[in-house]
Amino acid sequence: MATGNTARVRRESLRVSSIERAGWHAGVERLPEIGERVYCVEGSAHVVKVLTRLSDGSRLLELSLHDGPKTPYFAASSNVLLRDGDQMVAAELP
Repeated sequence: MATGNTARVRRESLRVSSIERAGWHAGVERLPEIGERVYCVEGSAHVVKVLTRLSDGSRLLELSLHDGPKTPYFAASSNVLLRDGDQMVAAELP
C-alpha cells in the first residue's frame, strides 16, 4: 500500500493471514518482544516499541520495515505474524 488513504482499499488486504506464511503464527497467540522480527501487511519488520492496549485487547506496535521507508509504521499485535524461535536481541538490531 503506497498510499496513506485506505478509503478505497479492500478490507481483506489490510489483514495478515497465517496461510500467507507457512511456519508463522498469529500475533494474538503471544505478544512480540522489542527487537523481534514480525511479518505485517507491508512485509518483514522488527518491533521498535510495544505501545498502548487496543480495543480488541491486542497491543499497538511501532515497527521498522526492512524493505521500505525508515519512517515508523504502526500495527496491532493481532495483525502481525510471529515465527517461534526467531527473536532478535536488541544488540543485534540493524
